[in-house]
Amino acid sequence: MIVIGSDHGGYKLKEEIKKYLKEKEIEYIDCGCETEESVDYPDIAKAVVKEMQEKKSTQGILICRSGIGMSIVANKFKGIRCTPCHDEVTAKYARMHNNSNILALGADNISVNEAICILRMWLATEYEGGRHNARIKKIEEIERENMK
Repeated sequence: MIVIGSDHGGYKLKEEIKKYLKEKEIEYIDCGCETEESVDYPDIAKAVVKEMQEKKSTQGILICRSGIGMSIVANKFKGIRCTPCHDEVTAKYARMHNNSNILALGADNISVNEAICILRMWLATEYEGGRHNARIKKIEEIERENMK
């Protein structure tokens, strides 16, 4: 199960990604938006994270024009490691080294085909663990110290 959401700038790409997920028989929850009418991306990012926190999913996708705004909002929540990825290499390392649990995409910077390739890599890549565990634990400690 994947939780997905976009603002108006990412709406068209979100709809294409949903087609891909459906084709691959990957279940998803769509947290909006439903049209290209202007919406505030913080509201969508919050909705996706809240769905994940309710244990409905361990993975999410957020889409806006750059992927940056969505990732900033998502990363305000404890336990979230949202990574904006612009190619397959960043997607691979986001998962392998950082155990990313939300993929952020920038609809203005990538084509539908590129987005699907990025998503495929992100989904297929497992967290490597090992030396990265200590770093993830440090991130979690910073969260405990600073996120009340």
